[in-house]
Amino acid sequence: MFMVLRGIDNKDNSTIENISTTNIQESFLRETMPEILDILLIDRTTSTTRTKKNIIWANENYIQHGFKYYSAKSQMKPNLITGERGQLIKPRALKSRELQKERTKSKAEVFTPTWVVKKQNDEVDKDYQNDNLETYVKRTWIEITCGEAPYMTTRYDMETGDIIPFEERVGFVDRKLKRINSEVEDKAEWQRLVEEAFKSSYGFEWSGDSLLLARENLLYTYRDYYYAKWSEEPLYGLFEDIAEIISYNIFQMDGLKYIIPLSEKKEKIIYQQLSLFDGEPEEQWVIKPGRRVKIMNWKTNRMEFFDKGVK
Repeated sequence: MFMVLRGIDNKDNSTIENISTTNIQESFLRETMPEILDILLIDRTTSTTRTKKNIIWANENYIQHGFKYYSAKSQMKPNLITGERGQLIKPRALKSRELQKERTKSKAEVFTPTWVVKKQNDEVDKDYQNDNLETYVKRTWIEITCGEAPYMTTRYDMETGDIIPFEERVGFVDRKLKRINSEVEDKAEWQRLVEEAFKSSYGFEWSGDSLLLARENLLYTYRDYYYAKWSEEPLYGLFEDIAEIISYNIFQMDGLKYIIPLSEKKEKIIYQQLSLFDGEPEEQWVIKPGRRVKIMNWKTNRMEFFDKGVK
């Protein structure tokens, strides 16, 4: 039930600085972990074993850079957000006031203060404090219209953009990982439980840029807790494993219709009524349903429609 192997050099200060910053640089990811950036851009509903497709922009905030590649229905590609476009995607707190207002007006995008996140998560979490570790970690949570996923992980303050001290983070993934860190001393068992924590934590978002930020925040949250526990950076392969889970669990969706944003189509049908007299053709608009979103059921390792059992 839902409730609302390469190593990274520990001595590389630029690596640590980038990991600790609010605005994760996609160019940094592409240079150091290119396969992982590719994974974080995948759309699991539209992709197949033969063809990989990425999440779409689903907004027109970047269309001035070229309609072909930055239109709302265009896929987000690594080359569009790295290199000279490396500063394109920013957390809401670092966007211009004008863009913040425009997105609030067009997509009802707002920030949630950390104290509100804490209070609401506390209220849900209080009933599960006596769960054993395995039960607690596997409890399924979902953040709806998640934006940059503050209810999942509070890496930074949504209003100011300031990094939140490790011990003050209050997202529901934070809570699971904190408990694992405090109770587990075996590294293999730690990794197993952390993967279970991520597999039972979901979120969906309309806008592609916010969705990528949410996925990045969760990936770097994994790194934060790994480093806090083991005083070393995770191996590349471990980053890759977590990125795979995140790419399934943090997904793009129109939350009102359970479909890929903008996949619904209107088609005009022209037909001639049969009668004894000649008449003018009539037009009728028919809505073709959009593509239903699928998510991973980790218990069966099979993709299922998100709205299974709803419709």
